[in-house]
Amino acid sequence: MQASLPQIDLERWRRRVRAARLLRPTGQVVRVIGLTVEARGIAARIGEICDIHVPGEAPVVAEVVGFREDVTLLMPLGELRGIYPGCSVVPRGRGLMVAVGDHLLGRVLDGLGRPMDGRELSSPDQSYVPVDSSPPSPLSRQRIAQVFSTGVRAIDAFLTCGRGQRLGIFAGSGVGKSTLLGMVARYSSADVNVIALVGERGREVRDFIEGDLGPGGLARSVVVAATSDRPALVRVKAAFLASAIAEYFRDRGKDVLLLMDSVTRFAMAQREVGLAIGEPPATRGYTPSVFALLPRLLERSGMGAVGSITAFYTVLVEGDDLNEPITDAVRGILDGHIVLTRELAARNHYPAIDVLQSVSRVMPELVSAEHLARASRLRDLLAAYRQAEDLINIGAYVAGSNPRVDAAVRVYPDLMRFLRQDMHEHSSFEEAVKALPDPG
Repeated sequence: MQASLPQIDLERWRRRVRAARLLRPTGQVVRVIGLTVEARGIAARIGEICDIHVPGEAPVVAEVVGFREDVTLLMPLGELRGIYPGCSVVPRGRGLMVAVGDHLLGRVLDGLGRPMDGRELSSPDQSYVPVDSSPPSPLSRQRIAQVFSTGVRAIDAFLTCGRGQRLGIFAGSGVGKSTLLGMVARYSSADVNVIALVGERGREVRDFIEGDLGPGGLARSVVVAATSDRPALVRVKAAFLASAIAEYFRDRGKDVLLLMDSVTRFAMAQREVGLAIGEPPATRGYTPSVFALLPRLLERSGMGAVGSITAFYTVLVEGDDLNEPITDAVRGILDGHIVLTRELAARNHYPAIDVLQSVSRVMPELVSAEHLARASRLRDLLAAYRQAEDLINIGAYVAGSNPRVDAAVRVYPDLMRFLRQDMHEHSSFEEAVKALPDPG
C-alpha cells in the first residue's frame, strides 16, 4: 500500500511568509532642497512610502513624488530634522494604508490615520485599505433617487440634497462655513459622518469638535485633522484618507456623510508639493497637478454599488471672488453649490445662504411638483425684492406700481424668518417643506 502523505499546515506557512521581511534595495540621501529629499540607489514607484533612517532617532517617513534623471524625489510625511547626506532610504513596497473598522467611530485621527487623543487605536476585526484609490466606475453607481435631509431649512426647502450628492459650500472667511457644517453633521439623516479638517488652525479643531459637532455628533463620526502647521503632503493625504474611510463604510451599505473643510487648503497644499518638485505655476500660481488632483478627490464620493457618500466640500473663496480658479474648477465638478455671502452675515442672517446664487442640480428629480413650484415662485419673488430693495428702503417705491414687487414685499418678512435658523435648532425635511411661506 502507498504510504499516506503527511499533512502540511499551509496556513502556518502563509502567516510566516506574510510576516517575513523582504530584502529591498537601500539607497542614500544625496541632497535636501527645501521640502524635497533627493535619494539615489532605490527603485520605488510614485506614491510609494519610504523610511529614511536617522541614527538614534525614529525613521522619517516620506513618499516618492517624482524623479529627476537617476535621482528619486521624496517629500516627508513628518519633520526633516536630523537628515543628512548618506542617510539610508528603504522603500516599503507599498503606498500609504489606513486601518479601518467600527472602532474609528468617535475618534480623532491625524492626516496619516494615527490617533490624536492619546488612546490606542486597534481592533481585532480591523482591516487596511489604501489611502489612494480610484473613483468607482460611472456605470457601477446607483442613481440618486432619495432625499437627504440635512436638518437645515434653507437647504432642504430650496436646495434639496439627494443621498449620494456632492455639494460645495462657497464662502469667504468668517461667514459661517464651519457652523453650517456642524449643523449638517448633527442633524443629517446619515448613518456615519466622516469629517476632514484640512489646513485648519490648531485652535479651530477642538472648537469644531466640542462646539459645532458636540458629543452626540462625535459619537457617530470619524474626524481627520491635519492642521496648517503639518507638512504639505500630510495635508494632501488627510483629504484622501478621509475619503478612504468614507468608502469603507459606504461599501458596507452605510449612508455616509463626508464633510471636508476645506478644498481650497487642500489645493494650496498640493501647490506647495508641485512647486517643490519643479512644476511650473499655471493659473494664479496653482500648478497643473492641482487641477488634475481635484477630480480624483471629488469623484470618489457619491453613490456606490451599495451605500452612498453624500459630500459637502467647503471652498474658501479668496477675496469673495466666485470666479477664482479653485472655486471655478470645483463648481464645475460637483452636483451643486451653496453660496454664503458676507452681506447676509453682516445683517446677522445665519446661516448666510444666498439661495439666489445657490443651486442643487438634482433637486428637480427628487421633490414633488408642488414643492418645486412653491420654491421656484419664492425664489422669483426674492429676486424681485432684491431688484427693488433700494427703492423700498428709501420709501421711493409706490405700492401698486408692480404686482410682482408687491407680492415680494408681502412675503419677504415671512421668507426671511424661514431662512434664518439658530445653530441649535433642528428642522426635518418634512417640517421644512410644510413651513415654506405661501407665495400668494
